[in-house]
Amino acid sequence: MGDVCVDIRIFKSDRKLLSATALAVAVTLGLSACQTSEVFHNGYVVDQAALDLVPVGSSREQVLLSLGTPSTTATFDGEVFYYISQKRTRTVAFMKQRLVDQQILAIYFDKDGVVAQRANYTLQDGKVFDSISRTTPTGGRDLTFLQQLLAGGGGAANSVRNILGGQ
Repeated sequence: MGDVCVDIRIFKSDRKLLSATALAVAVTLGLSACQTSEVFHNGYVVDQAALDLVPVGSSREQVLLSLGTPSTTATFDGEVFYYISQKRTRTVAFMKQRLVDQQILAIYFDKDGVVAQRANYTLQDGKVFDSISRTTPTGGRDLTFLQQLLAGGGGAANSVRNILGGQ
């Protein structure tokens, strides 16, 4: 029998397709390696043993000694200590963090400074508030300077008129 010779010819268009496919595979593998999800834990982590040391009827000083300084306090009807813990995730380093879980331990005091009630709140119990910037979302619209000028109703238009010396 004779030898069989196979001649394979690769055309320019085939070369472009193969290089494009190789590039797509390399980019996909490279990006899949960058998908590192980060988890951030912020705030107070509740220790059950420490929480057991402050039953209803404990003093304010006992709460401070057992649980430490609260994340924030409120003094509306009576004093309340809030211990806030948040869990945030971020899929890629340059992306914004997303709030996944929030735990709030509230210790309510009566007028004598004694623990009247303990409560645990989660993210599902209420609206998310930003404790870092200390801002509360409000209704309405924020208008830019140009939008206020074009609206002609007040604020910026009067300021420009005053600057230009108009009445």
